[in-house]
Parts: sequence; C-alpha cells; structure tokens
Amino acid sequence: MTVNSERRHLVDRVAALVEAAQKAGADAADAVVVRARSKSVSVRLGKVEGTEASESDDMSLRVFVGARVASVSAPANADPAPLAERAVAMARVSPEDPYQGLADPAALARQPADLELFDSTDISSDRLKEDALAAEEAALAVTGVTNSSGSGASAGSGGLVLATSDGFVGQYEATRFSRSVSVIAGEGTGMERDYDYSSRLHFADLDAPAEIGRRAGERAVKRLNARKVETGQFPVIYDPRVARGIVGHLASAINGASVARKSSFLREMMGRKIAAAGITVTDDPARRRGQSSRPFDGEGVAGEHVTMVEDGVLKHWFLSTSAARQLGLPGTNGRGVRGASSVSPSSTNLALEPGTSTPQALIGGIRAGFYVTEVFGQGVDLVTGEYSRGAAGFWIENGQLAYPVAEVTVASNLKDMFLRMIPASDLDRNFSTAAPTLLIEGMTLAGK
Repeated sequence: MTVNSERRHLVDRVAALVEAAQKAGADAADAVVVRARSKSVSVRLGKVEGTEASESDDMSLRVFVGARVASVSAPANADPAPLAERAVAMARVSPEDPYQGLADPAALARQPADLELFDSTDISSDRLKEDALAAEEAALAVTGVTNSSGSGASAGSGGLVLATSDGFVGQYEATRFSRSVSVIAGEGTGMERDYDYSSRLHFADLDAPAEIGRRAGERAVKRLNARKVETGQFPVIYDPRVARGIVGHLASAINGASVARKSSFLREMMGRKIAAAGITVTDDPARRRGQSSRPFDGEGVAGEHVTMVEDGVLKHWFLSTSAARQLGLPGTNGRGVRGASSVSPSSTNLALEPGTSTPQALIGGIRAGFYVTEVFGQGVDLVTGEYSRGAAGFWIENGQLAYPVAEVTVASNLKDMFLRMIPASDLDRNFSTAAPTLLIEGMTLAGK
C-alpha cells in the first residue's frame, strides 16, 4: 500500500467511526488516528550498539452526549460499530463537564495550508549508521576528547488524521531526521561531558555529521579544569540551548489549562507587564518547515501567528476549546494538542524574538558574571515562580569568558527574571522553542 493510499484508508476509518458514534446516539463526536514511524541506529566507539524500528497507528474516539463526554482507544483496524456503542454507553453514565465539546465550526480549517512538513527521502539504516559513526569520529578527533558516550541518527514521521461530526476531515504527516553525539574529555575525576545534535523536518537541512561531532568535542574540552566561584549576586548569561528552557517556563505559565487550574504564577497578569520593555514572544504554527508546524490542531482549527507577549505585556494564553471555556473566553486560538482522550493547549513554534546586541557585546559589558551552558535539577515552581537550578558554564571576567565553572546553583524568581531579561541578536528558529542568548541581571549564585 502506498503512502497516499494508507492515508486515504485512515481518513475513511476515522470518518466511519464518527458516523458510527452518531448512529449509536452521540450528539457530537470526533475521531483521530495518531501515526508514528521511526528507525534509528546508535553507535559507540565505532561499533553499532543498537538499531530500532517501530510503526504505530493509534485510533481514539471521543463522544459527547449532552454535557457528558467519554473516549475510547483501539487499533486503527477496529470495528467502528461496537467501539462507538461502548463510548456512547460510557458517556451516558459519566459526570457532566460543561467545558468539553467540539470547536466552533466556523473556526475549523477548511483549506489546510501546505507547510512543507513531509520529506519523502528514504534514508536507509546503513546511511543512519554511517552518519552516526562519522559524527562520533569527528568528536573523538578533537584533542582532549578521551571517550564516547555514544552517537546516533534517526529518521521517522508522525502525523494526525482527524474527523469531526461537524464535517471536518483532515490529515497531515511530518517527517523528522536527527543526528547526535555525546563525548567525554579528560581523565579520572576531571572528566567532563558534552554533546551536540541537529534535528530537522527535511533531511537535506541537517547539519553535517562532522560539524556536529566537532562542536560536541570542542564543548567537552572547554569544560575541563572547572572551578567553583564565590557566592553572591551576579549577572547571568544563558547560552541559547539553555535559554530555550527559560522560554519553556514562560510557555507553561501562560498555558490556558494551567491558568484555569490556578497553577500558574502569571494567572492574574493578562494585559499587564510581565517582562522587560522590548521583550516580544511569538508563536506560529504555520511556519514553513517549522519544528512544530501543523496545518490544523487537535480540534481541526487552523492556528495563526500570535504575539503572546508584546513589548513586555502579556497578550494571550495558549488555548484549546475547553481551556477557553473554562476561562470565559470566546474560543480557542488553535493551540489544542490531541492526546488519547482529550485536547490540551500547548505552544507550537514559540520564539523569544531577538534583541539588537550580539552575544559578544552582552558578555563584553560584564565585569564579573556567569555564562551558563547547562542546567540540571527540577527546582522550578510554576505556581510561585521560584527558580533554583544547578548549573555549569564559564566565569565572565572583564568582558571575557575566563575559565569553566561547575557545581554552582543559580536562583531567583521567574517574575523577576522576565523583567530583567535582555535578549541578544542570535536567534535560531530551528527549534520548537527558540531563544537567543539571554542576559538576566541580579541572579543569586550559590558557590563555595
């Protein structure tokens, strides 16, 4: 069966399931098949350690009987009639939920856009092995690298097929290719580890294996002979790969479901200043070849580019239909993500927009401070905003990266961090959550 015929078959399956639900007595219904295909190869020290391949098509039906809702899951080839009858029977004895329901038909994507999410390039397991070996070889060739933690390459795809009783039927599939490597530098108790990777929707857009390996090796070597630093308050600069986590905390705090549950420290801040002047945060599900792009969300709604934070002021929540209803808002903004039995809001291609200063200029303006390249630990409380993470990186001395630093804790409150945030100009949008280098003044460092 060809790819196109497989997709048509799955569209027919979800449409038949919705029709069966209506015949069984549902007032409304939607059905999805979540597709996943993947294969990967992992290597270490020039030898293959593992190969994996998987395929799945998971189908689920959600039915509404009045204000009652129920859902069931099954293989994609399950008989629609008994599945629908079971779901409707479950809904009739479920408690009422006034916030659940299908999206407004007027918001449904009637002509989904082509976002160039699918690459038909067929990558063999042999090519994946070659790429993983090449990345590791390049990393081990860096002077000072002494061992490998492993290297890998993968290719796969995922997609959604959705039908609703309001007449929406749609499907899309996105491919994803990746390469990664992790290596160790130094010996004994002085060993340090670091990594690098590349992930893209189109195979030709991936960074070269040798480049990924070289970066991983150089990063590991630079971390050798790390020191501790004195406790105090200092400016902290977050490397982009760590800054993305800061933006991720913001995304969680402005998630409509969290706000409705009163579990966000920003729940009372709509229309108010939450970040420094000039800070703009955007979310765009329709970006071509974007890591989290989609022509419609888990409810069939085509989301548009939204400025979530404009000049430091909070403008929007991430919303699904149920989250919007809980918050008393007119409707979803197309950020619903489909789970097996529910739809929850989430960001798509989220970006903290760049500033005007280069990273070098931000570093150059600091007499004494900390450049963070890695954080660890779970010390973030999204109810209060309290932030405390273990960290490693480099000490900044007189505008230069002077020496590596380890065993440090950085702490503050996210409310204050957002208000003291200065973005650099080096934004890379090739991530589902993207951020430039970030300077945050007045962080507390706990060292020796």
